Amino acid sequence: MSTTEVSKDAVRVACDVGGTFTDICVLNELTGRMHVAKVPTTPDPIEGVLAGIDAGGVALKDIVLFSHGTTLATNALITRRFPPAVMITTKGFRDTIEIRRGNRDDLWDTYKEMAKPYIRRRDRLVVSERIDYSGRMVTPLDEAEAADLARIVKKRGVKTVAICFANAFINPENERRMRDILAREIPDATISLSSDIMPEIFEHERFSTTVANAVLAPVVGSYARRLEGRMKEGGYHEDVLLLHSGGGVMTAKTAEQFAARLSASGIAAGAIASRFVAEHAGFKNSIGLDMGGTSTDVSLCDNGNLRVTKEWYVEYGYPICFPSIEVLTIGAGGGSLAWIDAAKSLRNGPQSAGSTPGPACYGRGGSNPTNCDANVVLGRLSDNLAGGKVLLDKALATAAITGGVADPLGMSVEEAALAVLKVANANMADAVRLLSIRRGYDPRDFALVAFGGAGPLHGAALAKDLSIPVVLVPPNPGVTSALGCLLVDIQHDVTQMYLSKVEDVAIDDLETTFRALEIEGRERLKNEGVGDDRMVFQRKIDMRYLGQWRALSIPLSAPITSLDEAIASFHHEHGREHNYSRPGAPVEIYRVSVIATGLTPQASFAEFDLTDAPAVAVGSRSVRFDELPEAVETPVYDRGALQAGMKVAGPAVIDQLDSTILVPPGVTAEVDRSLTIVMRIPLA
Repeated sequence: MSTTEVSKDAVRVACDVGGTFTDICVLNELTGRMHVAKVPTTPDPIEGVLAGIDAGGVALKDIVLFSHGTTLATNALITRRFPPAVMITTKGFRDTIEIRRGNRDDLWDTYKEMAKPYIRRRDRLVVSERIDYSGRMVTPLDEAEAADLARIVKKRGVKTVAICFANAFINPENERRMRDILAREIPDATISLSSDIMPEIFEHERFSTTVANAVLAPVVGSYARRLEGRMKEGGYHEDVLLLHSGGGVMTAKTAEQFAARLSASGIAAGAIASRFVAEHAGFKNSIGLDMGGTSTDVSLCDNGNLRVTKEWYVEYGYPICFPSIEVLTIGAGGGSLAWIDAAKSLRNGPQSAGSTPGPACYGRGGSNPTNCDANVVLGRLSDNLAGGKVLLDKALATAAITGGVADPLGMSVEEAALAVLKVANANMADAVRLLSIRRGYDPRDFALVAFGGAGPLHGAALAKDLSIPVVLVPPNPGVTSALGCLLVDIQHDVTQMYLSKVEDVAIDDLETTFRALEIEGRERLKNEGVGDDRMVFQRKIDMRYLGQWRALSIPLSAPITSLDEAIASFHHEHGREHNYSRPGAPVEIYRVSVIATGLTPQASFAEFDLTDAPAVAVGSRSVRFDELPEAVETPVYDRGALQAGMKVAGPAVIDQLDSTILVPPGVTAEVDRSLTIVMRIPLA
């Protein structure tokens, strides 16, 4: 990878739209060299996307692949800025999405109000119909009632509808008939069926996912069509690919049908990029630490496989059950506020100074101490960022730390700044433990990939705390999430319920079920223009101990000859995940699924010859490290001048345009062939 000017050869472009900045990665297909651009996110994100491509020095006609990660769907759910919608459900099930599971985000706070459903009760309409648990038709859809409901929806001027019938997952006949009646009355309506979106048991989860998909479909569909149109006007005539939560991409056409899959688009990109950086450096096991200005996203990759969850949410109580890369987000970033609670204990986050006014050192009116201010006080950050575009005022940072932490706790300003960062690091370390140790993984077996604007400042300290031996810092830490959008294939997850004890399973019947799912996956890929020669199908089987509700997803080879290997894998994984295994206990199958993948041409990245030349510092500044009793004059290196093979011994600071890397005493940092910095952490 390189930051040199891109040539006019065919290029791939990836774009990650965040709340503050839109990041662009441009990869030259012929040379493998990459450069980046960063522009402010605009009220209409499409303008920012096009401005970013222009800032990258790329003509739309020269782009051969455009991949896009966005927070559009996430923000729409948070702000509830979507068109009015109606839910039509079975009589007696109107309040399913409001009753939820009866649990709370904060179990002990009975006064904390839960978020309201995405569709109000007055807009949840009911109709007579009933199918039993086995799929037997008990009460056919009352078509007269259905026609009346269609007229009511039309009269209200609503064109977004979620149809959620009880037990439709096993027999979708009534849902499909309701859809046909609605479509006849409102031909241009956007309709989501629970039997299409999530054909699985458990009404709340199925209804909630379908409702989220329905309200997002017009938002995502309109955005995708407009973006595709603007790109074509400029000369780009390939598919606009949108990154979804499962770690694959969809075309604009399919994104409208499965809009809720974009709800975790942005954070999935960072996890994918983290895995790529680690594997490129020779590490199959990695933990991603994406630390930005407001939050930190933690992901885990075990033997090349990112952890996937099948239940997540934007707002607690309203699950979205599309498969998603598991990412744990906490309120710890460069702008997180340090504060003292009622018990006089020092806390850090989740409150943030945001971009306005920002940390005190920005000089924009902020007065509360932040992690950024603490790093400035300790000399870990220089007095300017982004190549001099952002100037930092150490005096203002010192005043904030003094007034907010040092004076109230009776500390010196340096002691207070160190304490602020130790609390922030402890919060992030706890998040890593939740995703690793709690899942049965030993952090000592992993490499830590530190990226985001603030991640490389904290990476070494976290690794030492968690006994992680290696920290990897990618060439462009601040825009690494955009890189993740370049590294994905088209992907669909097709699932079906299959409740049966393993001893009762007929292998031929199970094989037939998987083949049917593969046919559906093949059709979805064909609709996206994927040829048969680029289709790959991976089978998975969800298993659980009889009587339990937690299931584990186990890979299954094709064709199926026996379930013995899958059962043995289930017992092993259950022991690792939950710390106990019962090989003699009865096991049942809960669900079967197929991951249908349409392979996109894989990117290849430039590698550089190793040099024996020593790294040369460009200056020095006084820096206080955790390991030393006082500040020391520390060499500062320019990352742009570091070549493959060069080594830097701590204590040292490495500055670059979009981040700062802290190399503590005793740590060595070496630049590998892809210009990733590999820090070796000495462990006791």
